[in-house]
Amino acid sequence: MAGSDPRALARALLDLCRSRKLTIATAESCTGGLVAGALTEIPGSSDVIDRGFVTYSNDAKHAMLGVETATLLTFGAVSKETAIAMAIGALEHAEVDLTVAITGIAGPGGATPGKPVGLVHIAVASRDGRIAHREHRFGAIGRSLVRQRSVVEALRMLLELARGPKPAKPRPVSVSRARVARSPRRSAVKRRVTPPLKPKKS
Repeated sequence: MAGSDPRALARALLDLCRSRKLTIATAESCTGGLVAGALTEIPGSSDVIDRGFVTYSNDAKHAMLGVETATLLTFGAVSKETAIAMAIGALEHAEVDLTVAITGIAGPGGATPGKPVGLVHIAVASRDGRIAHREHRFGAIGRSLVRQRSVVEALRMLLELARGPKPAKPRPVSVSRARVARSPRRSAVKRRVTPPLKPKKS
């Protein structure tokens, strides 16, 4: 099934980004670079994929992506807040249009109260300000499967983001339309501020 085949998803994502001239960076913790690997396995991916951050430790998340220490201490490395901060941090540290971030507990250890094995947070962000997050609870299905399913979900989220509004870029047509829209307002302001001159009385 193409919807769960990482290679098919990666190819579809690259084709879409290429047609829309979008670039991608990844920020990965529990997947250790598997999303970037799935994308760069496809020949010709270099015109879409810019870089990948593998930030396995909290120190790496802070140093490489700028995730605040307070965020990590308050919410934990495996949290919605950290995933979103990672995605935004990747945008801030790479000149790309789209980013994806993954942080989770692949197992078999690492579970804490309220955060079981198989819990994964994925966030995507775009240069135009769109941000999305999803929490997945895959369960204790094995470390390899948790990581594989995380890759699939990350690629799906990137595809959804890439299909959205294209990041605005300066174009002559847009500029001329903007000028036409603003001109009447400027004229109106001038008419209100500068009243017609009255003839002087002799």
